[in-house]
This record gives sequence, C-alpha cells and structure tokens, in this order.
Amino acid sequence: MSDLLKRLRERGWRLTAQRRVVAEVLDGDHVHYTADEVHALAAERLPEISRATVYNTLGELVSLGEVIEVSTDGRAKRYDPNAHHAHHHLVCARCGTIRDVHPSGDPLADLPDAERFGFLVSAVEVTYRGLCPDCTP
Repeated sequence: MSDLLKRLRERGWRLTAQRRVVAEVLDGDHVHYTADEVHALAAERLPEISRATVYNTLGELVSLGEVIEVSTDGRAKRYDPNAHHAHHHLVCARCGTIRDVHPSGDPLADLPDAERFGFLVSAVEVTYRGLCPDCTP
C-alpha cells in the first residue's frame, strides 16, 4: 500500500474506487503530475473515472494537506504527494520536469533577521531552476 493510501486510511477518509485510483496514481518518488495527467493515468485503471472527479479529489487531498499543489512559471499546477517530508524542488526551465531535492542546511537560517521585516516565518519554499539532462545541449 502506498504511503498516501496508508495516510488516508489512518485519517478515516472514505476510499471510493475513484479516490483510491487517484491516490494510487500519485504514489511514488518525484511524482508531480498535472490534473490532466492524473486523469489520464487514472482512466487507464478505471476507464469510467471523470475529469471532474479527479479535480475534486485532488482539491480534497490538497485541503487535507496530503498533497501539495506546485506551481512553476505559469505552467499547469502539479500535485506532489510528498507533503509530509520537508523538501524543495528542482525544475527544468525548458521541459518543466520537477524533482524533489533534500539539500542539507536550514534555508530559514540563511535569512538574516534584518531581511525578515518583523515576519514570524513558519515555512520556506525553495525552487532551484536549470536544465535537466534531457534538455542540456
């Protein structure tokens, strides 16, 4: 059973066949599918699943904090099931491939007090950009 499915069961979230297949599609490392990609992959397993059901399920998973919505450079939103493990993203500027990365150190510690402008900072999101091996000339 996937980590996401396990977490959803522990929460008592009703796992219909449609919700289950969406959660199964989102299983794995470095998963950052668009809603349309989730729908296409889910439809391979459950042909009758509707696009609306996939969108609604993704919205519920985001609201529950079980999936992170990732937006990069005006591209379609992507959905990351790695919501419970601190990480940043590495994004290819050409094809949009996204990878989870876990650099050492504390990015919050790198922000000097003078640059916090009185904010009580609770989270940090870092996005590294470059070209993936497939897009590197």
